[in-house]
Amino acid sequence: MQLNFRRQGQGQAVIVIHGLFGSLDNLGNLSKALAQQYEVIAIDVRNHGLSPRCNTMSYHDMAGDVLALINQLNLEQPFIVGHSMGGKIAMRTAALAPEQIQGLVIADMAPVAYPSARHTAVFNGLQAVVDAQSQTRREAEEILRQHVTMPGVRQFLLKSFIPKDPQIWRFNVPALQENYPDILGWQPLTTPYLGPCLFIKGGDSDYIQAAHQAQVVQQFPNASAKVITGTGHWLHAEKPQLFNRLVADFLAKVS
Repeated sequence: MQLNFRRQGQGQAVIVIHGLFGSLDNLGNLSKALAQQYEVIAIDVRNHGLSPRCNTMSYHDMAGDVLALINQLNLEQPFIVGHSMGGKIAMRTAALAPEQIQGLVIADMAPVAYPSARHTAVFNGLQAVVDAQSQTRREAEEILRQHVTMPGVRQFLLKSFIPKDPQIWRFNVPALQENYPDILGWQPLTTPYLGPCLFIKGGDSDYIQAAHQAQVVQQFPNASAKVITGTGHWLHAEKPQLFNRLVADFLAKVS
């Protein structure tokens, strides 16, 4: 599958992967900062942004998309930085082709399966906007407000709203709902990824917990961890300067 991507900068390649309901713009601040020293390739994963729509969303398939892009662009041992779902895509990519990946940065995601009810309200809100065929961002936000209480989450989702377009959203809502169990799920790596890996946790987020430590170490024995206090799951947006510095310091150390 030919993913949509944006390429900037020069040097060692770094692939940047967004999370669920996102697009390549979500980590734009990081991409811009890293592009001063690296070649940064930010991607839209399948069923998001301007990448193709399809029926499947397994991590094996999405990692295959990334590997296909690596081969298409002739990238030599890139780093991969992934947030949330993008972190799981990064981890699976490294598992499929460890010799092709220099190292990983995983933002607020663990290699575990998560409970199934995390995004029920979000899906209800997205579908309500589709059902109403909202024509303006203001209309869409009013409908979302009935389901999604956090203003920051609404604003994040509305970045992918397409006014006066039959599809309404840049992400494929039916496919995301159909594949949601796979997106939340995780098949542990049968062979550990031995490359360097940095896990960055949002201090107030529950996506990485102490109970996950054994599974992280088992699958990524050379992992290290940092915590950004006072941030939730969108740690890269809440404290961008600190997040960017942690990523840059790790890449420089490994390079």
